[in-house]
Amino acid sequence: MFRPMRILTVCLGNICRSPTAEAALRAALPDSVTLDSAGTGGWHIGKPPYGPMQEAARAAGLDLSGLRARQVSVADFGRFDLILAMDADNLADLQALDPGTGHARLALMTDPLPAPDTGIAVPDPYYTRDFDGALRLIQRAAAAWAAELG
Repeated sequence: MFRPMRILTVCLGNICRSPTAEAALRAALPDSVTLDSAGTGGWHIGKPPYGPMQEAARAAGLDLSGLRARQVSVADFGRFDLILAMDADNLADLQALDPGTGHARLALMTDPLPAPDTGIAVPDPYYTRDFDGALRLIQRAAAAWAAELG
């Protein structure tokens, strides 16, 4: 069975979905798993997660306040065992960046969810403004990953 010890979550800017996924996975997985998040774009490097996303996460018991945005790098493919993209565009960007020399498995955050939610995009709340909806989907996916990874 594939048991990643290092998991990276990736979205576009690393200020909404991927930091929330990092925190949700941290709550669902054992402390022995190393977690991080990054964005495919570099617009927000060094900035904390978006305020409204932090508020939604905080209301659900997740603390994003210590996280800071960074951009995914080629080196991440060697540092992480599992890289989870929030949507198909993020996954395509990761596949294009993948040097093929690392060991990271690429997947969508929602891949382990039951149908009809398997492999759907986590909508970007920066644009949709549905922070609670994105958070609920991410938490469901994090629980599904925890169950799958055992």
